[in-house]
Amino acid sequence: MMNSTGMMMMTSSSSVSTSSSASTSTWSSTTSVSASGKRIQKEMAELNKDPPPDCSAGPKGDNLYHWVATIIGPPGTPYQGGIYFLDITFPSDYPFKPPKVVFKTRIYHCNVDSAGNLRLEILKDSWSPALTITKVLLAIRSIFTNPDPYNPLVPGIARLYLTDRAKHDERAAEWTMRFAK
Repeated sequence: MMNSTGMMMMTSSSSVSTSSSASTSTWSSTTSVSASGKRIQKEMAELNKDPPPDCSAGPKGDNLYHWVATIIGPPGTPYQGGIYFLDITFPSDYPFKPPKVVFKTRIYHCNVDSAGNLRLEILKDSWSPALTITKVLLAIRSIFTNPDPYNPLVPGIARLYLTDRAKHDERAAEWTMRFAK
């Protein structure tokens, strides 16, 4: 029998083998996926009801665990008006583990490498199950205005940001025009 999220449910007429530990581990895995799925659905509803400024996100197709997000570069930054696409992948044990976020649009930024990997503390050591995808999007949006050049993923860009901000901003604006518009 299937529940509303498409997960298998056991009914009173279902038989369970007590001699197989595989069926027990499969059942517990299904339960944790169901719990994470419910959490993701709840966050999606909250995000749709009250989206963060200049951000949108939602499932890619029918896969609740793979989302596409869009962030518009904030005014007053070299990223202004750029449209940045991100891939968000939720682990099966979400929210106990953070989502993986990757920029799909190229960006000249000291905290994002050429493969789109992002260095953001809340997606690593500072992750907490109390955080939501809305808070993650707000934190990502904040790196457009407040990069962290002291904890860079691309040291050369961080160095330029610290030593010649005007040249850094000029390059970032060029990349925005080239890749994000």
